[in-house]
Amino acid sequence: MDGGGLVRSVKVFSLLGTVQGVRSLGAAWRRRRAGSAGFAGRGPERARVPGSVVGAEPAPGGGTVCFERSRLVIRVTVSGAVFLGWDGAEPTPSYGVAGRCPEADARAVLEPDKDGGLRVVSERATVAVSRHGAVTVCTPGGVLLRRALPPRWWEPVGGGEARWVQRSEVAADARFFGLGGRATGPRLRDGTYALWNDDQGGAFGPVDGPSPVTMPVQLVVADAGTHLVFHDSTWGGTVKLREGREGAGSGHDRPGTSELRMGGPLRCWVVVGTPARVLHTWTRLTGAPAVPPSWALGHHYARGDLGGEEEVRRVVADHRERGLPLAAVHVASGRLGVRRGSEHWLAEGGVRLVGGVIPQVEAVGGNAVFDGGRAIDAFVRDVRGRRVRGPAGSNGSVYPDFTSAGVRKWWGGLYEEGLAQGFSGFRHDLCEPASLPCSARHALEGRGGDHREAHNVYALCMARAGDEGLRELRPRERPFLVSRGGWVGLQRYGGVWCGGGPAGWPGLRAALSLVIGLGLCGVPYVGSDAGGSDGDPSPELLLRRLQLGAYLPLFRTCPVPGAGRRELWDFGDEVLGHARVALRERERLSPYFVSLAYVARRTGAPYVRPLWWGAPEDRGLRDCEDAFLLGDCLLVAPVLGHGVRRRSVRLPEGRWYDTATGTAFDGPGEVAVDAPLARIPVLARAGAVVPVRGERGGTELEVWAPEAGRTGGGLVVRDAGDGDGWAEPVAERYRVRRVEGRVVVEGDGDGGAPPYAVRVRGL
Repeated sequence: MDGGGLVRSVKVFSLLGTVQGVRSLGAAWRRRRAGSAGFAGRGPERARVPGSVVGAEPAPGGGTVCFERSRLVIRVTVSGAVFLGWDGAEPTPSYGVAGRCPEADARAVLEPDKDGGLRVVSERATVAVSRHGAVTVCTPGGVLLRRALPPRWWEPVGGGEARWVQRSEVAADARFFGLGGRATGPRLRDGTYALWNDDQGGAFGPVDGPSPVTMPVQLVVADAGTHLVFHDSTWGGTVKLREGREGAGSGHDRPGTSELRMGGPLRCWVVVGTPARVLHTWTRLTGAPAVPPSWALGHHYARGDLGGEEEVRRVVADHRERGLPLAAVHVASGRLGVRRGSEHWLAEGGVRLVGGVIPQVEAVGGNAVFDGGRAIDAFVRDVRGRRVRGPAGSNGSVYPDFTSAGVRKWWGGLYEEGLAQGFSGFRHDLCEPASLPCSARHALEGRGGDHREAHNVYALCMARAGDEGLRELRPRERPFLVSRGGWVGLQRYGGVWCGGGPAGWPGLRAALSLVIGLGLCGVPYVGSDAGGSDGDPSPELLLRRLQLGAYLPLFRTCPVPGAGRRELWDFGDEVLGHARVALRERERLSPYFVSLAYVARRTGAPYVRPLWWGAPEDRGLRDCEDAFLLGDCLLVAPVLGHGVRRRSVRLPEGRWYDTATGTAFDGPGEVAVDAPLARIPVLARAGAVVPVRGERGGTELEVWAPEAGRTGGGLVVRDAGDGDGWAEPVAERYRVRRVEGRVVVEGDGDGGAPPYAVRVRGL
C-alpha cells in the first residue's frame, strides 16, 4: 500500500470520526508496514532520460530508434495498433495481450523526419519521434492526437527495479475515459487516480477511492479523433489527469495533460480511429469478450444467508407466486470443497445456481483444498520462504499463487465439486488480496517476482484458472464467471460484478459510471447489485435502482438490508407492481441482449455505450453522463435524483421514439420526457429492429418506423441449441424501408420476409 492509501484512510477518519475511522487508519499502517517488509531501502538513485538520437534500425512494422541512453521499439500491427517499448521492452510476455503478439504490418516503415527525428506512417496513424525522445501520434491527415514527452527513469545506483514517469499532452477539447472501474466517471475529471486493485468492502461510493478493477487504459475523445492508450505494466502507480481549456478570443489553448508514474517496463499500445474501430482493434489485441450463457442475461437474485436446497426453493417459489422472472440464484461466498447444504440442485423451472468462490484457503489440516495445495506447493510465500498467512479463518488463511500455470490447473479442477453439487456458474469475490505484502513472492509464469508486479493481475489469473477449469470439466457448455476484481483482458474469461453501492442517490450515478467505464476498457458484461449493499433506501430509490439495473448487462438484485432483510414485496403492492414491470421488461428484451453479447464478441462494442459512441465530435454528447445507448437501437435515460417525474434527455442525431408513448423527437438536441415512478424514459432509434420475446416465449421483431425517405435496419443473433453451448450462432440482418406509407421489413441479401412476427411502431 502506498502513501495514497494512507491519505484516503486519514480522510475516512476525519470524515467519520468514529471507531471505523480509527480501524481504517490502523489497518492502513499495518498494511504499509507489512508491504515494505523484506525490501531494502532504495538508497541513492540516478535520474535518466533517453538523450539524443544516434541511429535507427528499420524492421517490419517500424523498427528501433537508438538514443544515447535508451532504445525505443516501434511496431505497427496488421490490425492498426501501435506498440512503443522503451529500454528494450517487447510486447510479450504480457498479461494483457491475448496469445502471441499480433503480426507486424510490413507496409509501415521507419523513415527520417524533420529536425533529426524519425517517423512511421501507417494506415491509421502517424507516429513521429523527435531527436530527444518525444513521441507524437497524429491522424493520417496529420492532426495531433497525443504528444508524449521524453520519459524519465529513476534507477537505484546499486541496482534494482526502476520507476518512471511519462507525461503526455492531448487536445484542449479532449475528454478522458477509462482507467477501469471508476465511480467518478465515466468522464474522468482533474485528479490523481490510483492504479492498484483494492478492497472496497463490497460497496462503492460516489468518490474515487479503492477500486478492485483498475486498468492503465485511457480512451481519449476529441474533435480531431479518438485514441486509446494502454501502458502495459501490471505494477501499481498513479495517473494524474488535467483536462485542457480552449482559449477565448485570441487566447491560447491549454492542452490536457496526463502524467503516469509506475514501475515495471515502460511499454504502451496506441490505437487510433472511431470509437467502434478503436474497441474492435483493442479486443483483437487483448481478447474477444466471453459470451455468457443465455440464462445469465436474465434476472439474478443474491442472498448471503441461503444455506440449503429448501431455502433456494423458497426463493424461487416467492418469485413465481408474485410473477417476478428469475434466471439465477446466487449464494454466499464460500471455499470450494467445504460448502454444505447444496448437494442437490433445484432441477425444476430452469433457474440456475451460482456459487461464491474466494481465494483465501483456511490453513488447517483436513481441509482438502489446503492439503491438496500444500502437496504441490501452491500457496504464496514470503521472502523467507514461509507461507503468507491472512486473517480469515480460526487458523488463518493462505493464498494460491495464480500466476503459476500449475496452480491454475490444480485450482481449475476444484470446480468439479461445485458442478457436482448443482452450480451452473461462479462468482469470484475478495480477489484483491489486501493481506498479501508487496514483498510476497510469485511465480509470474516462471519469471519470478514479487507482489508489486502480481497484485493487479491476481484476480485476472484467478478468473483464468476458473475459466480453463470449467471449459475442461464441461467442454460443451459456456462457463459463467463474474469477478469483483480484474485487469486488462478479464473479458476473455467473464465479466465484472461491481458489488453494491450505497443507498443514497449518488450510488445510482456511480453504478452507471462503472458499467460505461469498464465497457470502454473492453469488459462489456458488467453490473452491480440493484438493491444496494447497505442502508435503508426509500421505495422510490429502490425502484429507480431496479429500473436502471434492468438495462445493464449483469442484472442482479438482492434483499434490502437495514432494519431486517426486506424483499421487494415487503415494500407494498405499488412498489411490487412497478418492480414487476422492470423485471418483465428485462425478460422481454432477452433476445436483444443475446444479440448484443455476440456483437460484443465479434466487434468489441460494449452493450452499454456512451451517447457520443456514434458521434464523438458532438461536444454536448461527450459531456452527457446521465444517459446511455443500449446497443444501436435504444437510448436509456435513468432517473438519478429524488422526486424527478420529468427529465431532459440529450439526443444524438436522427429521430427517436419514446417507447412508452410513441412520441417522436428529432435530434440532435435536448428534449423533455416524462419519467413517472412506474418507468424510466427509454427511446428507440427510428428504423431500429429490436428482437424481443413475445407473449408465447418466441422471438418477435419490434420495428420502429424510419423517417420518410430514410431506411433502417438491425441485427438479430440467435443462440444455437439450448443457448449454453459453443455452437455457431445464427446471425440475421434485416433492413427497413418505407414504401407508399407502409413499413417493409426484409432480409438483407435475399430480400425475404423475416420468419418472426413483426410489430411496427412509430407510424
